[in-house]
Amino acid sequence: MENTTIISSPESEYIVDVDHLTIRFNKATEKIDNLKEYFIKLVKHELMFQEFLALKDVSLKIKKGEAWAIIGTNGSGKSTILKAISKILKPYKGTVTVNGSIASLIELSAGIDPRLTARENIYLNGCILGHTKKFIDEKFDDIVEFSELEDFLDSPVKNFSSGMKSRLGFSVATMVEPDILIVDEVLSVGDVLFRKKCMNKMNEMLSHGTTLLFVSHNMNTVRAMCDKALWLNKGEVVMQGDIKQVCDEYEATIGEKKAREKAERDKKAKELKKQAEEIAAKKRKRAQEQ
Repeated sequence: MENTTIISSPESEYIVDVDHLTIRFNKATEKIDNLKEYFIKLVKHELMFQEFLALKDVSLKIKKGEAWAIIGTNGSGKSTILKAISKILKPYKGTVTVNGSIASLIELSAGIDPRLTARENIYLNGCILGHTKKFIDEKFDDIVEFSELEDFLDSPVKNFSSGMKSRLGFSVATMVEPDILIVDEVLSVGDVLFRKKCMNKMNEMLSHGTTLLFVSHNMNTVRAMCDKALWLNKGEVVMQGDIKQVCDEYEATIGEKKAREKAERDKKAKELKKQAEEIAAKKRKRAQEQ
């Protein structure tokens, strides 16, 4: 493995510089039911893993104030590259250079303790993001007002719907304007009015110079929010550049794939129908002979 690291370089012209990034996971090749068995195999060096490359030699250079969409089908590596940029995952090969503060909304449950109330989670999440209690006190009313959770502040978050958790997480993450905002599908839940409110907030942040990394399967939202796009497929870069060109090519490819799949399903259905008709005809013939 090459000597790799996640570094920060204030002299770079790019706020995010992903250079030949490869992310590797180890997939277990056998099922282990308990910790005792796991540790016995670990000590005996009998644990077997299969290498899985979630990202393969991916490069991406983002300038301050740009809005990038990361698109692709499920399992293409979209969340993985965002986690690498957020310093959650360490590169196997290559480097990730980040020049600025990051607010990440990658998973609904990230930074939220379901056993605590919404009020307590605001302070917990704020501390995780590096804010002081005094600062959170000053921003508390704004967070609550934006999240529209005034009536649920002292309720455990474990009783919240996915939409309510999304409201809480987004409101805390955007209490200040970070240099880089990362949003991964968390706004796909919740009501339409709050999603629109979040889009307006992100547009406001973009106008003030925040850099956006955005993942969504809704191409209309992607086109509206972003000016550039990175298309991943099975961990590899297919295309990157202007949002319209990349999204047009992506949608055309997906459309062709769906058309092929439909043609194959129709063909199979016809074959099954023909086989059923032949079986029925044979049964009728045997019945007539008897």
